[in-house]
Amino acid sequence: MKFRHELKYLINEGDAELIRERLSPLLQADPHAQQGSYSIRSLYFDDIFNTAYIDKINGAPQRKKYRVRVYNLDDSFIRLECKLKDLSYVSKLSAPLTREELARILYGDYGFLLQSPDPLKQQLYYECISRILRPKVYVDYEREPYVLDSGDVRITFDRNVRGAYPSQPMFSDEMTFHYVLEPGKLVMEVKYTEFLPRIVKQLLPAQAAEMAAFSKYTLCCDTINYMSAITSIV
Repeated sequence: MKFRHELKYLINEGDAELIRERLSPLLQADPHAQQGSYSIRSLYFDDIFNTAYIDKINGAPQRKKYRVRVYNLDDSFIRLECKLKDLSYVSKLSAPLTREELARILYGDYGFLLQSPDPLKQQLYYECISRILRPKVYVDYEREPYVLDSGDVRITFDRNVRGAYPSQPMFSDEMTFHYVLEPGKLVMEVKYTEFLPRIVKQLLPAQAAEMAAFSKYTLCCDTINYMSAITSIV
């Protein structure tokens, strides 16, 4: 299992442009982003006690989140993931899913997970049965990724972060998404394995707010819960 450091910052478009310009001699475009960016849709799960949400808000030193993730709404590459955090380190377990398997999970049919030879699918089965793990929120955004060989660094800019209640299938075009950041704001993530080069540290904007107690997941949860409350009142 590969553990990495992960830093998150809330910045504006001007900051992103400045960072990109100053790091351009060192950064390379991520080869997975053929047009410079790609879209990400994640379906996050949580238990009946909202443990993943509460642990994140409280900054618990050890925590985990389950999600299903797709890129550019391509159903040929669906990933079940468990993101683990241990103090300042993060890691990720991953397993492939078919569209049919995803549909069965969303329908509440978990038996096939136990029969899978993949440990992560078996783990999800026990979580769904013992902790009543269920879909919590969709999180969508566009990612502009770069890589830096020194220190195995990856820098990404995530725009148009939005959330939706998980009442529709993952590939539905009928979901109602709500944006969670102020206009002109985006999330910058810095991931590295060995060390963070000094030049990267120096280029982080002084006014950037590190998102220590928040994440795209918690922001989207808060937003859809708020919108649901407003709708019920109206």
